[in-house]
Amino acid sequence: MKKLIAGVVLGVALTAVAHGAGDPQAGEQNAAVCAGCHGQGGQKPIMGVYPKLSGLGEKYLYNQLVAIKAGDRVIPEMTGLLDNRSEQELLDLAAYFDNQDMIVSQANPDLVDEGAALYRGGNMATGVPACAGCHNPRGSGNEPGGYPALGGQNAEYVTKQLKAYRDGARNAGANAAIMMDVASKLTDAEIEAVSSYISGLN
Repeated sequence: MKKLIAGVVLGVALTAVAHGAGDPQAGEQNAAVCAGCHGQGGQKPIMGVYPKLSGLGEKYLYNQLVAIKAGDRVIPEMTGLLDNRSEQELLDLAAYFDNQDMIVSQANPDLVDEGAALYRGGNMATGVPACAGCHNPRGSGNEPGGYPALGGQNAEYVTKQLKAYRDGARNAGANAAIMMDVASKLTDAEIEAVSSYISGLN
């Protein structure tokens, strides 16, 4: 029993090290190609449907890079870009982008109240949980759990991803099942409102 417990503790420790072992400076050297779509430092994507990568959380970013490289999360624009990247290079990229400051967008004032209600309290009538439960009331995410920081993210991108979860098109990753269940209960109007609110959350 002691060996089993020791093994579990060691495994958890190694996982923690793996997700905190990125070198931001080394990551910056490999991030130039990313700037073409995501902007310098992942802060200002060229289009709203592309995500901001800055400050999302190192564990989340690393897990997404691994999923994209493996083909589990299909993003046509990124086809082949990560094929020759080592695990360490992916860790470095994740550390670099997580080290950058998120530039907050502007929420639509007409949607703030509805968006805030959904984000902070969910919709009890339809079984939608509060986004804040996993992503933090301030939108700063949950690094140990691998839940990304959402505050400041492009509304168009959040909308696209929530619909992808709802349609089953985005189904890869440890937390995908949770998001697919949540998104399946959201209407288009709710997705628009909460996405707009998230874009201005800081």
